[in-house]
Amino acid sequence: MHRKFYAYCRSARQPVLSAGRPAGMVHAVRFVLICAGTAGTLMAFSLQKPSLEKAFSRINNEVMQRSRAYETLADASKSVGHRLTGSPNGTRAEAYAYDLLKSYGFKELRYEPFEVEAWMRDTVTLSIVPSKSDNFREVPVVALAHSPVEAHVQGEIVDVGNGLEGDFAAVKHKLKGKVALVNIGIAAPAQGARNLHRSEKTALAIQHGAKGVIMVNLVPGNVLLTGTASVTGKLIPIPSVCISLESGQQLRQWMQEERSPLHAMIDMSNKSRKIRARNVVATLPGAKYPDEKIIIGGHLDSWDLATGAIDNGIGSFAVMDIARTFRALKLKPKRTIEFVLFMGEEQGLLGSKSMVQALKQSGQLDNVRCMMNLDMTNDPTGLNAFGRNDMLPFLNEVGEAIKRAEPAFANQMMNQAGLHSDHQPFMLEGVPVVGMSGHLSKEVLDCYHANCDRINLVNEEQLKNTVRYTSMLLYALADADDIPTRRLNDSKTRDYLVAQGLRTPLQIANEWRWKE
Repeated sequence: MHRKFYAYCRSARQPVLSAGRPAGMVHAVRFVLICAGTAGTLMAFSLQKPSLEKAFSRINNEVMQRSRAYETLADASKSVGHRLTGSPNGTRAEAYAYDLLKSYGFKELRYEPFEVEAWMRDTVTLSIVPSKSDNFREVPVVALAHSPVEAHVQGEIVDVGNGLEGDFAAVKHKLKGKVALVNIGIAAPAQGARNLHRSEKTALAIQHGAKGVIMVNLVPGNVLLTGTASVTGKLIPIPSVCISLESGQQLRQWMQEERSPLHAMIDMSNKSRKIRARNVVATLPGAKYPDEKIIIGGHLDSWDLATGAIDNGIGSFAVMDIARTFRALKLKPKRTIEFVLFMGEEQGLLGSKSMVQALKQSGQLDNVRCMMNLDMTNDPTGLNAFGRNDMLPFLNEVGEAIKRAEPAFANQMMNQAGLHSDHQPFMLEGVPVVGMSGHLSKEVLDCYHANCDRINLVNEEQLKNTVRYTSMLLYALADADDIPTRRLNDSKTRDYLVAQGLRTPLQIANEWRWKE
């Protein structure tokens, strides 16, 4: 997940909402559905109940008996490894997805190339030393993405705590020319506190004149976390690094014990160059409204500390198995479906931004009636209208139909929006978002962006649940006579984002285009 959730309602320790990533480890497991359409759908949908439930039953049986999501993810984890955009592994992952979809019988299959600044880590060290002392302590550290190609920084450490706006404001007169020490998540969160993503915290540190950032992971077990520290996907001007919870605790204790300030020395080398990455797109033409599209996507790329089985193997390989299911059952819904494997999500939503820009330039964005995004989506238990009240009746109707096909589905309704995954570029253009909620265990979430994100974390049966429930919702949307919501115009998009509490994080990320 680029900055996963936010979709954050993201509290990594609780059942996850869907649609964005957690800011830091406030991590919501995402399954996002973005829809644009017209009103009057519920009645049309209700008239289709018998045929819909027959399709749901067929989908349920096909996935339970012949799903290949776990099998192909395990194979790719072994044969491809990590899927870092811009690396040889990333190129192999693109070809793997293309060939897999081709083997499922897709004739309309294409690469959508885009240019990306590919960042790759090289070396990094972090040394801590009291002022006017040579008592250096070396601290295990990992570079956060889009840090400078070369950085050699020394400065006094200023503890900014959780790194929220108020925390930075409290030390604004102390931070210029210093190194900020910031939690990735929120330690002992207060009621209603909303975390910021690590990139947003880095952006605040830069705004306040810091010369470097040390992020403290809040997961026990000496876990080092990677991910981007850039809100734009471009290189940032100062180094940003991550240390473990235990190292952070030791550092803070040392700061209390020392009479003189502690200084940090960050030395790093990285690589960055422009390359061409590729989204992979398979198209299933619509039978009645071929010009109307439903896009279902998940990011194929991952970070390079492990194989990215959870982030986002379970999402992207679920998308491919949903595609297999539709082909195997010869389903022919009314609308065209595009199955998309996005690249560059972790480095700034680059693949999805490229697709939205191309749709705008070609005048086809209005044809996208829905966009569904699977990002760390696992074992869904309900649906999320994502702040769109007009979708609640439709989603409840679909959820009840899913529950009749599989009584284990709880059909828990939610209605909250979030940011930081491949649904975001669509949402910022006024496309409504709805989604599903799922859950991952604490042990799995603790490996977010870390070197333990491997295939052993994946629960095969829960992955099947993601495939079958998502396939049912996808079919309901693609085959409905109408969809009960519309794409918002620019001013209403602004009002919607404000109402959902997203203005501040978008402003920090320099993605708020409206003048106050």
